[in-house]
Amino acid sequence: AWYVPCLASLETLQELCRKENLRCKSIGITNRSVKSYEVEYLCDYKVEEGKAYYLVKWKGWPESSNTWEPRKHLNCPLLLQNFLRDKNEYLSRVREGKALKVRNRVKALKPAIADYIVKKAKQRIALKRWKEELNRKKNHKAMILVENTVDLEGPPLDFYYINEYKPAPGINVLNGITTGCECADCPAEKCCPKEAGFILAYNKRKKLKIQPGLPIYECNSYCRCGPDCPNRIVQKGTPYSLCIFRTNNGRGWGVKTLQKIKTNSFVMEYVGEVITSEEAERRGQFYDNQGNTYLFDLDYDSDEFTVDAARYGNVSHFVNHSCDPNLQVFNVFIDNLDLRLPRIALFSTRTIKAGEELTFDYQMKGSIDLTSDSAEGLSPSKKRIRTVCKCGAVCCRGYLN
Repeated sequence: AWYVPCLASLETLQELCRKENLRCKSIGITNRSVKSYEVEYLCDYKVEEGKAYYLVKWKGWPESSNTWEPRKHLNCPLLLQNFLRDKNEYLSRVREGKALKVRNRVKALKPAIADYIVKKAKQRIALKRWKEELNRKKNHKAMILVENTVDLEGPPLDFYYINEYKPAPGINVLNGITTGCECADCPAEKCCPKEAGFILAYNKRKKLKIQPGLPIYECNSYCRCGPDCPNRIVQKGTPYSLCIFRTNNGRGWGVKTLQKIKTNSFVMEYVGEVITSEEAERRGQFYDNQGNTYLFDLDYDSDEFTVDAARYGNVSHFVNHSCDPNLQVFNVFIDNLDLRLPRIALFSTRTIKAGEELTFDYQMKGSIDLTSDSAEGLSPSKKRIRTVCKCGAVCCRGYLN
C-alpha cells in the first residue's frame, strides 16, 4: 500500500486533539501535558525594564498559546543552551566565520534570528521523533542515530523504514523452502553452502573469506543448527550502531559508523521494493531527472527484478556512492534459493574507523556503465541523464551512472 503524509501541521493536530479532549503521545498531548505546562522550546528573547523574557512554546499546545516568561520561571537549562547555541550559530554563518562578538545588552532579537531559532528547534524535535521511529521499527539490536549540523533539513517525508524486501504484486520473494542442513555443528560436509555447490563464506571469526562475485549461502529456518551457528550472519541484521547524518558538500544524507568495523565484516543489508526490470526502467528515468539513484539490479543470474529503495528501505537508503568505497556488494541466499532474487549484503572492504562515512560503488549494482562511448549505442529510452559524482575520491569517475 502507498502512504500519504499528513498535510495538517503539528499545531493544527494539537488544537484538534485538545478540542476533542483526545490524547496523542506522538504529538505531545498526554495526561501530564494536559494537567501541567512543560517547555518544548524557546522561540524569542527580549529585555523589558531590565528583566529578561523568553517566548515559550509549551509542549502539547499550539503556537497560538505561546507566552513570554521571565528567565527565573524557566527550569530548562538544556533548552536555554540550545537557544543560545542556535543564536550564535546563525550569527556566525551570517558573518561568514568572522570572530563572533555577542553583545550582552541586546534588548530584542532580530526577526530573522528568532525565525532561525524556531526552525532549528522544530528540526531538533522532528529528528528526535524520527530517530525514535527508526529504532522502533528496526529488527536488530544496534542503535540508529540521526544528526544534522549542516542545514535545516528535517526527516524525509516520503520514506518508510522496512527490514526486508517488500515485493510488488505478483512477485514472490520466498520460494517455499522446506529443507535445511542436518549439521549439529556447522559447517559439516552436508552444510547449506556445499549442498549448493559452494564453500562456506565465513571463517572461524565470522568474517568473509570468499572473493567478490561468489554467492553466500547461509543456514535457513529449517536447519537443525541454532542461532549461534557461524553460518548465520546476514540474517541477524547489522551489529553496528550507525548514524544517518547530513553531509556538508551537497550529497544530502549519508551514513557513518559509530563503531570500528574490521575488514570483511557484514555491515548492513540493502532492502526495498522488489519490482520488475520494466517498472525499474520507467522509475529510473524519473529518478534520474531528480538526480536520485535508488535502483539496485538483481542481476546475479538474470535481470528480471530490481530493488527500489526510494520510498521503502532501511539505513542503506542513505548510504552514499564512492568511486573508492569501503563497502562491497555480495549476493546472499537464505530462505529463498531463487537465483533471480538474492538478498543484497554490504561487507567492509577494509578497516573502517568509528565516525567514518560508509559508502559503496553504485556501479556494483549491475546497472549499465554509461560512459561517453558505451552510451552511443543505446536506444533513446535507455539513455539516462548522467548524475555528477561528488565523492571526492582520487580515482573518481566523475559520474554516478
